[in-house]
Amino acid sequence: METFGDPFLEPGVLVRHPTESDWGLGQVQSVVGPRVTVNFEHAGKRTIDARAVTLVFVGDDPRAKG
Repeated sequence: METFGDPFLEPGVLVRHPTESDWGLGQVQSVVGPRVTVNFEHAGKRTIDARAVTLVFVGDDPRAKG
């Protein structure tokens, strides 16, 4: 399965939407190309276009390690 852009964006990762704070905490369900399906606690399952939206990691940002 091909991922798009950010290799750390994978199922199980906890994220928030950068402009929809009322959606609450989200857990990535799947990543298929640029389409990321996230289950948000207050907005349910949403499909995000990773080319248009950069999701915010919750907790330690795995991209900062190295």
